[in-house]
Amino acid sequence: MIEARDTEAKGGTGGRDFWPDDQPGPRNSRPKLLLGAAAVLVVVVLAVVAAVVLTGGDDDKGGKGSAGTTNGPGVLPVAYTPQMADKALVKLAARTADPRPVTAGEAFPADTKTVKYRTYAFTLAASQVSADCKSVTWGERLQGELAKFQCTQVARGSYVSQDKRHVGQIAVLNMVSQDGAEQIVRTLDPATNAGFVLPLNADGQPAFGKGFSAAYSQVYGHYVIVTWVQRAGGAQPASLNEMIDASLAIEKPADFVWGRLELVPAKKTQ
Repeated sequence: MIEARDTEAKGGTGGRDFWPDDQPGPRNSRPKLLLGAAAVLVVVVLAVVAAVVLTGGDDDKGGKGSAGTTNGPGVLPVAYTPQMADKALVKLAARTADPRPVTAGEAFPADTKTVKYRTYAFTLAASQVSADCKSVTWGERLQGELAKFQCTQVARGSYVSQDKRHVGQIAVLNMVSQDGAEQIVRTLDPATNAGFVLPLNADGQPAFGKGFSAAYSQVYGHYVIVTWVQRAGGAQPASLNEMIDASLAIEKPADFVWGRLELVPAKKTQ
C-alpha cells in the first residue's frame, strides 16, 4: 500500500513523486475534502425529487444496481490517504443530531452532474443511494464493522472525465457516530485487507478498479467520504498530484454535509 502525498504541499519537491515502499509519504498531507466549502456554507434544499435527472440517480433500498449500472470488482486502491474528523463538523458527530436519511436528490443535485478542479472536468455517469451497506461493499471484516457501527446508507457516484482519460468514484457512508466513522476509515486502509466499497459502473463507461488507483477518505461528523480515482485502463500516473487533483474534482457531491451542518442547532450552554 502506498500512502499518497501532495508534492505541492509544504516540504514537497515537485515533479515525479513515486517512492520506494520503505520511504512512504506522510499521511494527511492531501488537501482536505470539500476544499473551500467551509468558507461558504450553502443550505441544501432537501426534497425528494419526483423525476431524477441524473443517470442511475435513485434511492435503492435493496442495494441492487439501477438499470444500466452494475457493481464493479472487489479490489483495493494502490494508494490510500485517510484523514480523521474535521473539527468544524463536531455538531454532526452523532446521527441522532442528523437523523434524516440522505436522498439521491440531496447527494447528487444538478450541480454535481458536471464537476471541475483545475484542468480536470468530469461528468456523472451514474449515481445510487443504497440502504444495504453490505451489498455495495466487499470484505467480511469491513462488512462486520459496517454492521457494528450501524451503517444505514452508502451513496455512490461514478464519474468519467470529459476527455475519457480518468474515471472516479465517490462514496458517502452514513454511520451512527464519528467514532464509528473513524474506525471505518481505518478499516478501509488497504494494509488491513479488510475490504472496500464496490465501484459503481454504468453502461458504456470505462471499467473501474483494475490497475493503479488512489483513494482518499475523510471523516465528516458521522459520515465517511471516500473519493477514488484512476487513469482509464489503470495505468500508473506520472505523479500522485494527478490523482489528488482528479479526486478534488469529483468530491462535489459531499457538499451536502455542510448544508446538514447548518440545520443542526447548537447545543445550549448551561
